[in-house]
Amino acid sequence: MSGIAMPQPDPRILDRAPQIVAALRKVLPADAVISDLQETRAYECDAFTAYRCPPLAVVLPRTTAEVAAAMQVCARMGVPVVPRGAGTSLAGGALPTADCVVIGTMRLNDFLEIDTENRFIRVQSGVTNLSVSAELEPHGFFYAPDPSSQLACTIAGNIAMNSGGAHCLKYGVTTNNLLGATVVLTTGEVVELGGPELSPDGLDLLGLLCGSEGQLGIVTEAILKILPRPEGARPVLIGFDNAEVAGECVANIIRSGVLPVAIEYMDEPCLRAVEDFAHAGYPGCAAVLVVEVEGSPGEIDHQLGEIRNIADALNPVEFRESRSADEAAAIWKGRKSAFGAMGRLGDYICLDGTVPVGQLPFTLRRIGELSRQHGLEVANVFHAGDGNMHPLILFNANTPGDLARAEALGTDILRLCVEVGGCLTGEHGVGIEKRDLMGDQYAPEDLAIQMEVKDVFDPGWLLNPAKVWPLEASAPYRARAAE
Repeated sequence: MSGIAMPQPDPRILDRAPQIVAALRKVLPADAVISDLQETRAYECDAFTAYRCPPLAVVLPRTTAEVAAAMQVCARMGVPVVPRGAGTSLAGGALPTADCVVIGTMRLNDFLEIDTENRFIRVQSGVTNLSVSAELEPHGFFYAPDPSSQLACTIAGNIAMNSGGAHCLKYGVTTNNLLGATVVLTTGEVVELGGPELSPDGLDLLGLLCGSEGQLGIVTEAILKILPRPEGARPVLIGFDNAEVAGECVANIIRSGVLPVAIEYMDEPCLRAVEDFAHAGYPGCAAVLVVEVEGSPGEIDHQLGEIRNIADALNPVEFRESRSADEAAAIWKGRKSAFGAMGRLGDYICLDGTVPVGQLPFTLRRIGELSRQHGLEVANVFHAGDGNMHPLILFNANTPGDLARAEALGTDILRLCVEVGGCLTGEHGVGIEKRDLMGDQYAPEDLAIQMEVKDVFDPGWLLNPAKVWPLEASAPYRARAAE
């Protein structure tokens, strides 16, 4: 384990582990509670695998009522709860503690209602992101947010981290596509937030919930906005022999007023890995943009004409426009395979700092300089249209000190994002990865307001412990809750 601290487990809870498990088994089906150490190891970490800790127990409910029953037991016995979706968090957002109960949503996987007239779908929160659009496809609709992990990640996790994806440039992230939610509070009380209406009355508690990283409650059902499938879509691939120029092209496209549905960026280290893995036919160059537009054939031709003029002014080494479904699939194949392809090269930390689009050229240059200073290679693949960067820091977990070096480089990159007017996270969340950097983005007064909101919803500070806020800043709240 490297430099991120976690609080010591409460021995009073550990001593009562058999009673806690027995209380959970009393109110839940027999197969819903896991307490055997070997079985709980499957939940000891999420996709931020450098940090691991088996939980005291795992609960896998199938209904909102079962989630509420488990939460009531944990509240009564003072047991911390870590909500978990599919475990794809790249920030340690679902990392357990030894004295906690993990409540997973993966068995909450039913589709409850489709209303195309009013353009919403109601689902249990354990359904996967990709399956929502698959369910809607026969109706001619789709769900817009599409994280790279959409094959596995669940709606519960998307809501917790306010996830985006390649198409968030045009359609927004989860908060822009979430209409309502059924939420179990830390007491076990079930509340309904929002609804099918586009502008419900009252406080925007749904907006507060989305992106709260499991600090306020557990989402068991969600009402999602759905959209008619566009008439058509067409991607183009643009290659450049200079990474900064590729960043300049992104800024110029956004500045022009053209709104593609997606602008994705990959640099040379990533392109090498992608070609070895996916054989997508990408050119050998410093950086590639995948730009997709949609609409009627005339709209598509007009937008691509504008984009071509912008790109030609910067002397691209290639401008490849898809002319068939197969060619479009080939252009997207490499981008969709990027994270898996990079994984074949070894261990990496995936960041997601976000910067103003106009700062992309400078930020890319500084990341290259920081990479050389720390002696670790960085590959860049990210949602360029909204400046949501995903630098991948390559290291060897088996080399002593390498993880610490990678974390130090990651810290410098995230601080750079804040310095140029951006923020620490675009969609992965804070979790434990960026927890100790929150003071770089927020003043102490800002952090205090955030923690006071947490205090209202979870006065016992039982939900998702040791995440989001620096431990020193949250210590007074946690101490008061323990009294």
